[in-house]
Amino acid sequence: MSIALVTRRVFLAVDGKLRIKNAIFRSRLISAPRRSIVDMSYSTHFMDFKGSSIPSSMRKLVVTKLSPNFREAVSLQTVPVPTPGDGDLLIRNRFVGINASDINYSAGRYDPSVKPPFDAGFEGIGEVVALGLSASANHTVGEVVAYMGDGAFAEYTVVPAKKTVPVPSAKPEFLTLMLSGATAYISLKKLGALSEGEKVFVTAAAGGTGQFAVQFAKRAKCHVIGTCSSDEKAGFLKSIGCDRPINYKTEDIREVLRKEYPKGLDVVYESIGGEMFDLAVNRMATKGRLIVIGFISGYQTATGVKPVRTGTLPAKLLQKSASILGFFLPHYLSEYKAAMKHMLEMCEKGELVCEVDLGEMTPEGKFFGLESVFRAVDYLYLGKNIGKIVVEIPHPVSSKL
Repeated sequence: MSIALVTRRVFLAVDGKLRIKNAIFRSRLISAPRRSIVDMSYSTHFMDFKGSSIPSSMRKLVVTKLSPNFREAVSLQTVPVPTPGDGDLLIRNRFVGINASDINYSAGRYDPSVKPPFDAGFEGIGEVVALGLSASANHTVGEVVAYMGDGAFAEYTVVPAKKTVPVPSAKPEFLTLMLSGATAYISLKKLGALSEGEKVFVTAAAGGTGQFAVQFAKRAKCHVIGTCSSDEKAGFLKSIGCDRPINYKTEDIREVLRKEYPKGLDVVYESIGGEMFDLAVNRMATKGRLIVIGFISGYQTATGVKPVRTGTLPAKLLQKSASILGFFLPHYLSEYKAAMKHMLEMCEKGELVCEVDLGEMTPEGKFFGLESVFRAVDYLYLGKNIGKIVVEIPHPVSSKL
């Protein structure tokens, strides 16, 4: 019986330069050890897929002190570019996303056992510039991917290949789907159980995730009410289908809901907490569902949450057969790939608006470079953004992708 020959192209580092060797193994006689497809020892440098030098060092944001004050907690550091493991991708970040929970993470609220220093940032999008051998089975150098994972606030990030999503191009609009879009899509599908004609109330409706909650509720043929803080935001909400924007700077939310929606709210998509949570609970309809996806009003406090009036809550829920449901995206990762696939399809067809705020209207201008992450976090907590706040990460090597 003849023995099949298997040919593999293996990248080897020789004197700091990459050369390609054909390694031919007799599959029944030799078991080749697994190794990275690129040996990045950084003795000098390695070459990316276009033959441009990738530096041996990079910059990233590191949490060095636990605090909800992002500027106090985080520092910008220069470190070696990391090496991807067997199942990993090394991604050159083009854009990174800003989230309200960035300060929860810097305060150590998600995992109290983790102590500084640790990397900051939850999501990014960019090109694959190196990868491990196992990862090369499904990914290629030069591919554009988005990802959700720790350490995104960096010029380069190593991410397990299984945590990445291939996207058509390195546009920031695709990044908006990773956390903000997926949170709205999955929570409303699994917990909202939307039905045609239901009244859906979205708080912070013009923000990163609120914009998607509005659109998905409209796709379900619901009547959507959305809160916001300016007439400009109200105009944006109307443009994406919101039936009743409420600018709480000029209107009393409580009075609007009492007069215009006397039968109550069927579904609430709530991210503010505190007084807004109390208001929403009191305006729930019979069999209403209140989905808690966050409580940003308390994140900057020492405890991370503002108190709510829970004294008579059991009675209120019982009287209306209503429910309050918490949603934390990492608990629903089994739904993630299907959600991303559907949202990307909607984007490609022009059926989904992915509004991005790059800070171009701020006094200091566009969020550009890791230094501007601090300013972008401040901007989020000023409540000025329309859509998802995104920071562009510049690189000396220009991309044609």
